[in-house]
Amino acid sequence: MSQGSRGSYRDLQLAAVAASRSGLFKSTVELQLPSRVRERVCVEMSCSGPEQQSSNDWTPLSWTTKPIKQEVVYDDKEGLKNALVKLQRLPSLVTPQEIVNLKNCLRNVALGKAFVLQGGDCAELFDYCNQEMIEAKIKLILQMSLVLIWGANKPVVRIARIAGQFAKPRSSTTETIDGVTMPSFRGDNINGFEADPVSRTPDPSRLVSAYFHSAATLNYIRAALSSGLADLHSPLDWGLGHVITPSIKEQYERIVSRVTDSLRFMKTVGLDTARGIETVDIYTSHEGLMLEYEQSLTRYYRAPQDSAPKSYHATAGNASSTTQPSSGHYATSAHFLWIGDRTRQLTGAHVEFFRGLSNPIGIKISPTMEPDELVELLNIVNPSKEIGKVTLISRYGASKIASYLPAHIKAVQSSGHLPVWQCDPMHGNTLTTPSGLKTRHFKDILSELRQALEIHRAQGSFLGGMHLELTGEPVTECVGGGAGLTEDGLGERYTTFCDPRLNEKQSLELAFLVAGFYRDRMAEEGDLNPM
Repeated sequence: MSQGSRGSYRDLQLAAVAASRSGLFKSTVELQLPSRVRERVCVEMSCSGPEQQSSNDWTPLSWTTKPIKQEVVYDDKEGLKNALVKLQRLPSLVTPQEIVNLKNCLRNVALGKAFVLQGGDCAELFDYCNQEMIEAKIKLILQMSLVLIWGANKPVVRIARIAGQFAKPRSSTTETIDGVTMPSFRGDNINGFEADPVSRTPDPSRLVSAYFHSAATLNYIRAALSSGLADLHSPLDWGLGHVITPSIKEQYERIVSRVTDSLRFMKTVGLDTARGIETVDIYTSHEGLMLEYEQSLTRYYRAPQDSAPKSYHATAGNASSTTQPSSGHYATSAHFLWIGDRTRQLTGAHVEFFRGLSNPIGIKISPTMEPDELVELLNIVNPSKEIGKVTLISRYGASKIASYLPAHIKAVQSSGHLPVWQCDPMHGNTLTTPSGLKTRHFKDILSELRQALEIHRAQGSFLGGMHLELTGEPVTECVGGGAGLTEDGLGERYTTFCDPRLNEKQSLELAFLVAGFYRDRMAEEGDLNPM
């Protein structure tokens, strides 16, 4: 769509919303709007009313007045309209209460009282929606979190890149394969991976398919957790799958033995070991790239009139998991969404959409981010400086983190914002082998994490967590680690459709090494818990 026609649509969109709010029309059909306008306005009318428009003129529709990066252009306009109307009528995938619970947890992370582990596939496929693959990822996250709790001596907040991490930004909208130029693969929710121009054409029905695959994945996660999958009474039942390195197996079993001894002691002295340890919360997340999809699943929640107001700024105490949600707009496609490094323009559509959400949100930051720009971005998306509302996900690369992270930390500290600082040691360390495969070196991933911990410590800050691309499958995509995978072995089981992931063995090894960093630090400070 040209900028000229896009501008005329914006005028119609805004006029239509104003008309609907004034009560002149009851439906977008009555307004006689073009389909692309109507599909967006109908979503806006369903989730916003006059009393729900923010004082700064934000609505779930206001992003359409801004320039957008990574836009997907659909030839099937009618199909897109039908898909978006369908989505805005479907139930929320997550609830405002769950979102607020996560926000409270992240507040504690920002205050240095907890650690967040976020991980999952680079890009989910619809085929990943099966019991075996879902369980493998969840069990791996549970295992890693147990190791990190032991190492850091802190609660761990678990966030999975799952149940919605389909879309991926691309550097080019097209690619040429065997002499045929076709659209790039943008993710299963947009087009097909098969190298065929028809398959690669954006298909709006995939947006609805993405919803139902997300719902099925989330439903199974909820069912598995409520059925005792995460019960700390039997962490050995999580299994070590493909982890065959003897040292890792021995370390993990030693931790499990200590947990079991602690539970036995609690039972002996009469403490209730059933409550709070039979299950855990695992929150869902994905990059909020497809704004049409996110807008369609954004819901306005009106807090009950007799609900007590809350403050995130009163004390540094523990956040209550029973805090009631406040009135506001919640993106209900996931508990946590983040803005990618390619879509974080200050005046862009993605920042405009994210600034109105009540969810906790993430922002990827890289060497291209200026310190002043980072502060300005925080002021836009979090003007009230709510503690832990924003997670800054740094992705510099092992060779660059020391040059950029200190200045970013200092700028944020001077601004008065208190975000969660999270290290993504994956994206800045990607390289291409002579054979054309993308990979990452385990030593670079570990190095960036180690440097992040040391830099935050030197700056009087907290590294609140790590953000990893990983899988519970025995893939061969990242080189190195205890098993000594080399570039020659990458082809053995290289199955990613996007970026390379850590396999189960490498992921658990990384968790032990990070836990070791924390235990070494506590030993230096004389605060090491022998458990």
